[in-house]
Amino acid sequence: MIDEVLAGCREKMAKAVVHLQEGFGGVRTGRAAPGLVEKLRVDYYGTEVPLQQLAGFSVPEPRVLVVAPYDKGAIGAIEKAIQGSDLGINPSNDGQVIRLAFPVLTEDRRKELVKVVKHLAEEGRVAVRNIRRQARRDLEDLERAKEISQEELDRSEKDLEKATHEAVAEIDQLLANKEHELLEV
Repeated sequence: MIDEVLAGCREKMAKAVVHLQEGFGGVRTGRAAPGLVEKLRVDYYGTEVPLQQLAGFSVPEPRVLVVAPYDKGAIGAIEKAIQGSDLGINPSNDGQVIRLAFPVLTEDRRKELVKVVKHLAEEGRVAVRNIRRQARRDLEDLERAKEISQEELDRSEKDLEKATHEAVAEIDQLLANKEHELLEV
């Protein structure tokens, strides 16, 4: 019983960390990265489709992202989706591929983006704490139902705290890496 609760908790915490990593991937640094556009929704023949299903990506230079559509007829729709996004980048299209040139970020914009990633990290920490709180309730319910002893509850709560600290430390490390990446000129 205890192992099930703790395993479920660890799994949910890992998912929260992965979700945070994906969120960080969508925050633009000064470099071109496929993560910035692959989740964009493109109106492809009347259906909203993620861009990653319609095109391949390559980064020939640090500030240039090349989007190569699998179907050349989708170039106009992809271009429109990129222009409508909050990236603030004008795509250039040669009929075969779309090139996105990322300008250098200003100091103010870098500081704004650091605030955004700090907020995302705090949301990740809150999610981990909520998962811990729910797992603790589940364990206390087991103890109240006399399925586990008070000693087992105490031991499992220590394991729960350890898992929480590990997840929060991983979030803090991701934040530090992303901050460094953003502030790098």
